[in-house]
Amino acid sequence: MQIRHPRLEAVLAMGGVLMAAAEVTAQAVKRAQARARGPRGETLHPGPDTPLWNELSLVLRNQKWEYGEKANLARILGVPRQRVDDYIVGRRRLPDAERTLLLLHWLAARQQGRRLY
Repeated sequence: MQIRHPRLEAVLAMGGVLMAAAEVTAQAVKRAQARARGPRGETLHPGPDTPLWNELSLVLRNQKWEYGEKANLARILGVPRQRVDDYIVGRRRLPDAERTLLLLHWLAARQQGRRLY
């Protein structure tokens, strides 16, 4: 048996209403975030949700590219030459995990003065 003070009844009732409203709002926010992100596991696209890729593409864009280097990089990555441009300059696409690791390896070798091709 609980004993409640009469003055607390209104506060407790208001607390219950606020709690229910907070749950509804939290569920609405969760649904909106799920719609904004897309289905779980969906491929990411370059933009504000990919800060690490944005930094990597900026580093790659600031490299001094010699004639034919992007074509050689495309051969290493196993993609068409235009795709390398989409990754780096256009930032319209993201490479898959294996190609990203190859790209990081290529960049590290290049910064050490080595060539992978």
